[in-house]
Amino acid sequence: MTEIRRALITGAAGQLGRELAATQPQGWEVMACGRDDLDVGDTHAVGAYVETHRPSVIINAAGYTAVDRAESERAAAFRVNSLAPGYLAESLARVGGRLIQVSTDFVFDGTKSSPYLPTDTPRPLSAYGESKRGGEERVLQVLGSRAVVVRTSWVYSAHGNNFVRTMLRLIRERNEIRVVDDQIGTPTWARNLAHALWRVAERSALSGVHHWTDAGVASWYDFAVAIQEEALARQLIARAIPIVPIRTEDYPVPAARPAYSVLDKQETWTALGVVSPHWRDALRAMMAELPRE
Repeated sequence: MTEIRRALITGAAGQLGRELAATQPQGWEVMACGRDDLDVGDTHAVGAYVETHRPSVIINAAGYTAVDRAESERAAAFRVNSLAPGYLAESLARVGGRLIQVSTDFVFDGTKSSPYLPTDTPRPLSAYGESKRGGEERVLQVLGSRAVVVRTSWVYSAHGNNFVRTMLRLIRERNEIRVVDDQIGTPTWARNLAHALWRVAERSALSGVHHWTDAGVASWYDFAVAIQEEALARQLIARAIPIVPIRTEDYPVPAARPAYSVLDKQETWTALGVVSPHWRDALRAMMAELPRE
């Protein structure tokens, strides 16, 4: 008889949380909690929930993700992105179990010209990046070999607020859009990330810091052009509009972004026995799920 393992998914109402619930492998019993079910920033609530349900693994997909607003709402960002992972880790330290902490490419400053390794020193540029790095440090310190940090980047899905859905709305509403072309990273479909996180969950010996995104690289401008092309091919939009490449300095925002935040996935691909699909293929697969205009 196969042992049933119990997984707690936090951030269950978000785009990654929804994909994690939808891709649940056999042999897992899943508890999916949104913010209304469990306030991960409340140490007492977290402790009581984990003590009662005793999950084998917690996949922490909860996060404060408003990058620019975090500059003026530092306390809120750090409560969810730094303190909450610590509370989850501390609760697991008492009852056993592993924690998979989802983190971000924004822990890096973007000054490299080659993909960032998991061992590279984080130097976040923004409050958001600092808060996510704080969460990484807390879970690794508290749980040691029972903690896994998985950094990812530019996550999108068919649901929620993300770059793909924003671009589709702007293409329908405007006659031209301007998109930054000097920030380089990798778009990542939340479903592919969810499959990878379940692979991490099933490999009990895996620990430490890992990187996972889809394969390939792009600028935000490249990503926007691809979104329009794929949307036209699937008749998700009725027309194409000019997409104009601009520099970061021409689009001022409160939070600084890394100019280059491509993550090196080679070690993670080897550890999980699978290679990510190219981001353009993933984008095409995701957009097949969207309703036509």
